[in-house]
Amino acid sequence: MTSEALQKARDFEAQYGPHIPDSERPAFHATPTIGWMNDPNGFSFYKGECHLFYQYHPYSIEWGPMHWGHLKTKDFIHWERLPCALAPDEEYDASGCFSGGAVELPDGRQLLMYTGVQRHHNAEGFLEDVQTQCVAIGDGVDYEKWGDNPVLDGEDLPEGGSTIDFRDPKVWRDKDGTFYAVIGNRTGDGSGSILLYRGMEDFKGELVRVLDRSRNQYGRMWECPDFFQLDGRHIILTSPQDMTPIGLEFHAGNGTMCLMGSYDPEKGFTRERVQAIDYGLDFYAPQTLEAPDGRRIMIAWMQNWDTAGAKPFHCRWFGQMTLPRELSIEKGRLYQRPVREIEAYRHSPVIHHHILVSGETNLPGIQGRMLDMIVTVKPMSPGSYRWFRLHVAKDGRHDTIIRYKPDESTVKIDRCRSGLPRDIVNTRSFLVSPRDGEIKLRVVLDRFSVEVFVNDGEAAATAVIYTRQEADAITFEADGQVLVDVEKYDLAFDGED
Repeated sequence: MTSEALQKARDFEAQYGPHIPDSERPAFHATPTIGWMNDPNGFSFYKGECHLFYQYHPYSIEWGPMHWGHLKTKDFIHWERLPCALAPDEEYDASGCFSGGAVELPDGRQLLMYTGVQRHHNAEGFLEDVQTQCVAIGDGVDYEKWGDNPVLDGEDLPEGGSTIDFRDPKVWRDKDGTFYAVIGNRTGDGSGSILLYRGMEDFKGELVRVLDRSRNQYGRMWECPDFFQLDGRHIILTSPQDMTPIGLEFHAGNGTMCLMGSYDPEKGFTRERVQAIDYGLDFYAPQTLEAPDGRRIMIAWMQNWDTAGAKPFHCRWFGQMTLPRELSIEKGRLYQRPVREIEAYRHSPVIHHHILVSGETNLPGIQGRMLDMIVTVKPMSPGSYRWFRLHVAKDGRHDTIIRYKPDESTVKIDRCRSGLPRDIVNTRSFLVSPRDGEIKLRVVLDRFSVEVFVNDGEAAATAVIYTRQEADAITFEADGQVLVDVEKYDLAFDGED
C-alpha cells in the first residue's frame, strides 16, 4: 500500500516535473524529475532492464528528508522516469531513506536495501542520527517495506562500531546464490571501515568480517562502499569523508578511492594498491553493476558536497549522474571509459589530422556543447612545447580549460570561468603516465558538464559547468609547437531525456 508521504511525493513530481523543458537539462545524463539528487542507489539489472534509484528531495533543490527517486534505461543513455520509490514514512526511517542497493530475488521480485535514519536527542541533549539497515520488496515500480524492519542494527555491528555512521548497503547475489552486502561504518578509532554481511536472502544477514578499514590513513567515515571482482582482482570502491591531501592523488575533503587487492574467504581482503577513482571536481558515491554481457559498469553523483552550494540561479532541479563507465584493470590501474552505447548516438564526424598548433587556434567544424571528441597531442620534437591547452564551452567571457604539462606529466582541469556563481574550488591537477610528450584526451560534453578520459581511460576527471549554452567555441593552444589529431562527433538524442 502506498503511504501518504510516498503518494504526496509522486503527485508532486507528476505535477511539476513535466514543466521542466528538456533544454534545461543534460541530454543524456540522469537528472532528478524535480528537486534535489545526490548518490546513485540500487544501480542494478531487474527483468532485463537497468534500474537506477537515487537520493532525492523532490520539494526543493536543497538536501532534505531523503526519498528514493527512480529511473530505468535499456542502453545507459536514455533514462525513463518512474514514480518515486521510497519515502521516509516509518518510525525507523522518519529522518530519511539513505543510500543502498538493489538485487533481483529468486522469486522474481526486486529487493531494495537502504539505510533508515531515526533522529533523537542523545544523553548530552544533542541531536544525532541512529542508522539501521532496512529492506523493501517490489515489482520494479511499487515497493513495500518489510514488516520486521530494520534488518540490521547496532546489535549486528562489530565491537566499537558506530550506530551513528552505519550506512549505504550495497547488496548482490553471488554465483552460488548467496546474498551479500557491504556497508560503511565508523570504528572505535573514529575512522571508516567496510563491513561484509552474508545471508540477506532472508533479510537477516550475519556479519562475516571487517573487510578493510582506514585507521585514519585515508579519511574518516567511508561512505557508499562497493565490492566486486574485476579482471582477476578484488576491488573495493568507497567515498571517504574528511580526507587530507596526499600529493596529487587525493585532495582534501570528500573524496573517492579504489582499493585493489585479493580476497580469501578465510583470510579476508588483502590491500595491494590504492588510487583515486576520478581526479576532477565533481564525482562522489560511485556504484557499479555487472551487466548481462559481463561488463562492470560504474555510475556516480556528478557533484561534490564541498561545491554543492554553487547552484545556477532559478534552477528547478539540481544534481546529475556521470555518464556510465566501463571499468577494467590495465597496467595495474583502474581504467574507465564511457559506455560503448554512446557511440550509437554519434553523428556528423569532423576529423583533422596532423594540425600544427603554436599559439591558440580553432579548427573548422570543431565546436558545440553536446559532443564526444578525441584529441591526440604529439610534440614536434623532444621538448618542443611547455604546455598544451584545450579550451571548451568558450565565448568572450567563459572558458573551461584542460591543460597538459609534459615535463610534469600533469593534467589540470580549470573551470574558474565556467559560469559557477560562487568562488569555490575550481581547479584540480593530477598525474598521468609519461609518454614522451604525447597525450590522448577524450572529452564528453553535455550542456552542463565535461568528462575527460586520459590515455584511453588511464585517468578520468569530471566537472559540472554552468556556462550559457551559446558558449560553444573550442580552441587549441600550445606554448611551443605540437601536432594535433582531432576526431569530433556531435551527439544527438531523440525522445525524452
